[in-house]
Amino acid sequence: MVVQSTLWLALSYFTYFFSYGIFLPFWSLWLEGVGLSPETIGILLAAGLIARFLGSLLLAPRVTNPCWLVSALRLLALLSLVFMVAFWLGQTSAWLLMVMVGFNLFFSPLVPLTDALAGTWQRQFPLDYGRVRLWGSLAFVIGSAITGKLVSEFSYQAILVLMSIGIASMLIGMMLRPSIMPEGKIAHQETMGWASWKRLIIGDWRFLACATLLQGAHAAYYGFSAIYWQSEGYSASVVGYLWSLSVVAEIIIFALSHRIFRRWTTRDLLLLSGITGILRWGLMASSTELSWLIVTQIMHCGSFTVCHLAAMRYISARHGHEVIRLQSVYSAVAMGGGIAIMTLLSGYLYQHMQGQMFWIMALIALPALFIRPKVSARS
Repeated sequence: MVVQSTLWLALSYFTYFFSYGIFLPFWSLWLEGVGLSPETIGILLAAGLIARFLGSLLLAPRVTNPCWLVSALRLLALLSLVFMVAFWLGQTSAWLLMVMVGFNLFFSPLVPLTDALAGTWQRQFPLDYGRVRLWGSLAFVIGSAITGKLVSEFSYQAILVLMSIGIASMLIGMMLRPSIMPEGKIAHQETMGWASWKRLIIGDWRFLACATLLQGAHAAYYGFSAIYWQSEGYSASVVGYLWSLSVVAEIIIFALSHRIFRRWTTRDLLLLSGITGILRWGLMASSTELSWLIVTQIMHCGSFTVCHLAAMRYISARHGHEVIRLQSVYSAVAMGGGIAIMTLLSGYLYQHMQGQMFWIMALIALPALFIRPKVSARS
C-alpha cells in the first residue's frame, strides 16, 4: 500500500512518540509492579539509557546512504518489537536487564534516522518539518494520558499491553510504502582523530558540563516521579495528566521560542534554565500538593526546554564539521551518559530518601549557574 510520504513520516513520529510517552513516565511503574526494588529499577533504567546512547552513537551513523533509511527504520522497528515481546517472556532481573539493553539499543536510533529521512525529503519536495514533527509531541501527550487512565482502571500490566500495541503499530505503519522514496549518495565521513576530539572537549567543556548538570538533574524526575506520586496517593491517570502537562508546556515554548528568546544569548538561556531547574526540584521536594505539582510540571518548559534551546543555539553557532562533532558529544554526554549515571544514583537516593532526593537534583543543577560558557553564541 502506497501512502503520501508526508503522511508516512507523520505516522512514524506519532507511533514512536506514542510508545515513548508510555515508556518514559510509566516504565518504572511496570518494573515496580513486577516486584523490583528501587535500586534495581535504577540499574535497569540506567542500563537502558546507556544502550540508548550506544544505539544512537553506533547504529545510526551506519546508515550512510539516504536510500537505505526506510529499510533501516523498518529493521529497527522489527527488532524493537522482538525485544518488546521478550518482556512478556520473563520477569527476573537478569532477563529484564538483557531485554532492556536490547530494546533501547534498537529503539533509540529511530528518531535520529527519522529526522535524517525528513531532512532528505526536504531536499526532494516541499516539507514543513515543524508541522510533521508536531504529531510526535501530540502523540506523547496522548500516550501518557491514556496509559495513566488505563493503569488506574486496571493494573500496571496495561503499560506493557499499550507499549506492545504502540511498537507493533509503528512497524505496521513503516511497512507501508511512501509515495516518494528517499534519494541520495553514500556520505563519506571525515576522519577525526583523538586530537580533534580533545580540542573540542577542552574548548567547550563549560558548555558540556553545564548542559550535563542541568539535563542530568532531570534523572530522578524521569525515573521515579511516577512511583513517588503514586506513593503519595495520586492515581496513575493523574500522573499521566501531569506528564502530559509538562510536554504541552514544552511544545508551547518550542513554538514561541524565536519570538520570546531571539535576543537572548546562550549564556542567558542557561542561566534561566538553571534557576528554573533549582526552583522546580526544590518545590518538588517540598510539596506534593496537586497545585504545586502543576506548577512544577509547567516549569519543565524552563528546566528542560530552555536548556535544549540553549544547546541548539550554541551548537548552531559553529561551522561545518564542528556542528556534527559538538552535536554528537552533546547527545552522548548530556542527553545520554549524564542522565544514565544520575538515574543509577536516583535509584539509590529514592530507596533511602524518597521525595527528598529532589533536593539532591537541585544541588546538582546549582554549579551550572557558575560554569556557563563565557563566550555567548547568538541565534
